[in-house]
Amino acid sequence: MIFAPSDRVRALNDLPLRADGTHVVYWMVGFRRPRWNFALQHAAAHAAELGKPLVILEALRVGYPWASDRLHRFILDGMRANARHLKGKNVVYFPYVEAKRGDGRGLLAAIAKNACVLVSDDYPTFFIPKMQEAAASSMDFRLEVVDSNGLLPMRAGDKSFSRAHDFRRHLQRELPKHLGTLPLVDPLDGLSKVTKKTSEMLLRATSGHWIAASDDVLSGTTIQSLPLDHSVPAVDLEGGFEAGERRLEEFLSNGIDRYAEDRNHPDKGGTSGFSPWLHFGQLSSHQIFDELSKNEGWTVPEVPPKATGSREGWWGMSANAEAFIDQFVTWRELGFNMSAHRPDYDRYESLPAWARQTLEEHERDPRPHLYSLEDLELARTHDPIWNAAQTELRETGRLQNYLRMLWGKKILEWSPTPRDALAAMIELNNKYALDGRDPNSYSGIFWILGRYDRAWGPERAIFGKIRYMSSENAKRKLRMSDYLKRFGQPTQRHE
Repeated sequence: MIFAPSDRVRALNDLPLRADGTHVVYWMVGFRRPRWNFALQHAAAHAAELGKPLVILEALRVGYPWASDRLHRFILDGMRANARHLKGKNVVYFPYVEAKRGDGRGLLAAIAKNACVLVSDDYPTFFIPKMQEAAASSMDFRLEVVDSNGLLPMRAGDKSFSRAHDFRRHLQRELPKHLGTLPLVDPLDGLSKVTKKTSEMLLRATSGHWIAASDDVLSGTTIQSLPLDHSVPAVDLEGGFEAGERRLEEFLSNGIDRYAEDRNHPDKGGTSGFSPWLHFGQLSSHQIFDELSKNEGWTVPEVPPKATGSREGWWGMSANAEAFIDQFVTWRELGFNMSAHRPDYDRYESLPAWARQTLEEHERDPRPHLYSLEDLELARTHDPIWNAAQTELRETGRLQNYLRMLWGKKILEWSPTPRDALAAMIELNNKYALDGRDPNSYSGIFWILGRYDRAWGPERAIFGKIRYMSSENAKRKLRMSDYLKRFGQPTQRHE
């Protein structure tokens, strides 16, 4: 068994492992997958070294922000897939789904009682870091979190980057030394068989208070009885690591070869579509890169090319593969870099000084159109392209990449202040998007307001020096007639 690389592991308390404990606990909160997972691998290595059984706790609470049928169902799909896979493994898997808010309080402490060590996932946004810090402060033994987010350990550097070019150059310098270290495909292979005694111990710890979720619960049949936002329905997209791996296979078989040309056109469906599975940790970035490398016949070069920060040519792969890598690695991991190093990653004050200055200089500019959050949510604007984009988000939980940028630019234009625009973007994205609440989502939202960008001219009303986008230009540049037929609706002008 192999431990995770040391630059991916952090202890959240200054306590030793308890060698005389009875078991090891893996608290699965961010990387909800049984494969290609450094955190699960690290927990399994502890169990093997200590000669103790491994217990996996995957819990789903109901009181998290923006909790809805949509998000819950996607996570439940993943838990069901995990239960199937782990049934034949030498671990005890305990899936738990809260029936009402607060029911799960005390479960972690009960399962971790007398444990040697608690291992969890180092995921930098949403409520997860605070939840883990609270748990660490209440434990009398070691709690470690492990980073299995991206190809580059997100804390490998000591700073956040303000430009994609600078981060890309940093990646090109640092990534080669990490690309040869992949998580194990099956991190549980080789674990000793769990004894009946361990299962009985777990039953005693949870009996009368917490019951492992049944197949019916994991299939979503009870979701309407849960205290969730039922106005945001589940969508026709299956969650779970198996579904994510099927999408990966489909993209590499029938998508990557047209990625560079088609990814921006709504009618073409040329994006990878990986983001929901990546967000919930059901698909591994290492697995994606490994499969892409095999598809390209690429191996890590003995002497890496010079780090130039160029978005093309450094990898030595096809143009389509390099275009995908720039989105999947550079832009995605740039968001993890910011979120790991800046606790204010979701605050207006985190914008670069030039962006705040120009936005505030134009804050009092007249707005030709002002829309309330309800108008925006229900796609009641004068702009049919924007309405279609918001309808796609509301109905499918997804938003085509180029239109996501336009969507945000128009919210800035139609909001009373930049702070109001930011609040509206975060609310709509996190409420409806399957990939919301994610470092990469915050990168996209804050790019709208100038993060990772530069000052643009000519200076405009409302936008100032912030990059401007218009629906008219988008319609000229993009192929979207079928998209507008699918998601378009009669224009409802707000008076």
